[in-house]
Amino acid sequence: MKFAVQMYSLRHHINSGEDMLYILEKVKELGFDGVEFAGFQGLKADVLKAKLDGLGLICFGAHMGLDDMREENLQESIDFMKTLGSPIMGIGGADTATETSLCEVLDVMGKADKLAEEQGMKVYFHNHTGEFAPPMFAEKPGTIFDRIKEACHIQIDTYWSFAAGQDNYKLITENKDRIVSLHIKDGKGHTPMALGEGDNDLDAVVRAAKDSGIEWLVLENDDPVPDGLSDVARSMKWLQANAK
Repeated sequence: MKFAVQMYSLRHHINSGEDMLYILEKVKELGFDGVEFAGFQGLKADVLKAKLDGLGLICFGAHMGLDDMREENLQESIDFMKTLGSPIMGIGGADTATETSLCEVLDVMGKADKLAEEQGMKVYFHNHTGEFAPPMFAEKPGTIFDRIKEACHIQIDTYWSFAAGQDNYKLITENKDRIVSLHIKDGKGHTPMALGEGDNDLDAVVRAAKDSGIEWLVLENDDPVPDGLSDVARSMKWLQANAK
């Protein structure tokens, strides 16, 4: 298994491009193989790539905006991520509250994934809890998740799926051909926590990843305590002890 950290977990340490480059050093020191970005602090792709290469880190994805996936912006997004050496890019969520807004997301993401695949990349959607609700719109069957995975690739956030009542082993193994990576996360209720400190069945997540041939686990904590680096460090200890 390879471990990346979603840089959103470290956002409180990053207020500038200089901060970003410094925190990447700390990520490497903690033992991560790669990173998933959530913004670039104005840094050019070649600057970030040089830093990653110097540290021996891999960029494995980035959470971008739905607008970045639209036809008029897509090639710029693809080129940026290609410079970083990433084979994937995605969004961390979008408005799917109505049939109209969901159809827009499906249209944008479906077209983006198709065009990106022509250039050797994949586009993914990252879930929260709402995508696993019962059928939301009378005119279309299935959950929002069912419809999204037909349009583009997916990144399963295994804590939000767990919080939505999903069996993560079943969810992952049944959708392995559409999954580009997994967010491994823990928590209680709707409060994220460091790995091993919450209620998620993390062993099932790791087992499903291995059984499905999913290479990358991406660590994320939306609300790290007491700060991003110390929270991520605790989670890395869990990963090294339980997911190798």
